[in-house]
Amino acid sequence: MNEALLRSLTPSVLAILVRRGADFAAAEDAVQEALVEALRVWPADPPRDPKGWLVTVAWRKFLDATRSDAARRRREDLVDEEPAPGPAHAVDDTLQLYFLCAHPSLTPASAVALTLRAVGGLTTRQIAQAYLVPEATMAQRISRAKRTVSGVRFDQPGDVATVLRVLYLVFNEGYSGDIDLAAEAIRLTRQLAAAIDHPEVAGLLALMLLHHARRAARTAPDGSLVPLAEQDRTRWDTATIAEGIEILQAALARDRLGEYQAQAAIAALHADAPTAEETDWVQIVEWYDELTRLTDSPVVRLNRAVAVGEADGPRAGLAALAALDASLPRYAAVAAYLHERDGDLATAARLYAEAAQKAPNLAERDHLTRQAARLNSRRGR
Repeated sequence: MNEALLRSLTPSVLAILVRRGADFAAAEDAVQEALVEALRVWPADPPRDPKGWLVTVAWRKFLDATRSDAARRRREDLVDEEPAPGPAHAVDDTLQLYFLCAHPSLTPASAVALTLRAVGGLTTRQIAQAYLVPEATMAQRISRAKRTVSGVRFDQPGDVATVLRVLYLVFNEGYSGDIDLAAEAIRLTRQLAAAIDHPEVAGLLALMLLHHARRAARTAPDGSLVPLAEQDRTRWDTATIAEGIEILQAALARDRLGEYQAQAAIAALHADAPTAEETDWVQIVEWYDELTRLTDSPVVRLNRAVAVGEADGPRAGLAALAALDASLPRYAAVAAYLHERDGDLATAARLYAEAAQKAPNLAERDHLTRQAARLNSRRGR
């Protein structure tokens, strides 16, 4: 059973049901039931046209659910519109579905959460981690979003900013290695950049390309994480870096700065440095100042503290860190790094161990555990 095939077909099948009149929540349930049916049936009897099979089965599931719901009895008129089995048109509806999920009736935060869950393939836990909220809170938010759009016609696409937010979060989850969605996010952002002349769309595409260009160097052969300063820069994709910088320069020239352009500028400064020691940390701090002005994000301020520590010394970085909430994700890891730079190995080792316990994935936990062990070993000599 090719689960990757099922994942790739899900957005298009969901979009087809929505266009045929299904409300979003019911369509999502029907598609999920069709996927379960596919997992059961396909290993023994694979269809010639997987997408057409999923559309047909999902539509029937939707109609069955509609008939059983007395409050929606009027939808029984749609029975005659059941599509006949057969090849489905090879149309990529994914980006359109992203816009439809960013519905005007939803707040931007709810629209992003709903799209990530229904279309992006992320779990509720992953979305909650991205939003820095408890998993139960995010589950309630997604449920409320589904109730809000239940029965709503999806004929009013949402705004670009919400779609960009979704694409960025999908890319970040793919880039973390938990779910390989980075390439799909880049593909969709390329489509959006080709369709819309918007500097922030270009900024997001540049940001994705600059991060993605370093992906091969982020892990060692054993799967362990390699920090940016220790990466083999000969493994970076120079063609992708050049493309990202070119796109970014064209966007910045329009003098309509946004958060994705500012983040891409930081990524470009990292990518442009021949060695870690030659990184222009002073300019990176200046870009973080711009990004803080644009977003006032605690995560941005956390990353800025690292940059300040590199530009002005670890104690300056620790001073910047002291103004932040210690419960922020990766706060302990940043504090550990700055304390190590400052020569306080005991505190750094303790904080690395603390950060490892809070790590969002196994690779990061193992990396932080090794950092703590390394410092404890140095202290014991």
